[in-house]
Amino acid sequence: MFVGEVVGNVWGTRKHASLEGKRLFLVRPIDPVTEKPAGEAIMAVDGGVGAGPGSIVLVMDEGNSARTILKDKKAPVRAVICAVVDRVTAGGTVKRYA
Repeated sequence: MFVGEVVGNVWGTRKHASLEGKRLFLVRPIDPVTEKPAGEAIMAVDGGVGAGPGSIVLVMDEGNSARTILKDKKAPVRAVICAVVDRVTAGGTVKRYA
């Protein structure tokens, strides 16, 4: 699980049936306090939280847990956006996003 920033949309001419109606995004891991990039962007499915480009989100990056969030055990998914982050508190520092 990591905090990331939605940096783009992903489009496909064909989708697996379990992904119909779901939005796909590129999410780059970030340090939640400094907002500095912490890795390469990955594709993640919006788990119904209403994320969009520029959103700071919480990503479940483990296939079985991601499929559980989507309630579809056969979905070909590794990462799902499970929350939009409002704020992070770490080491006495509070970072607000909303």
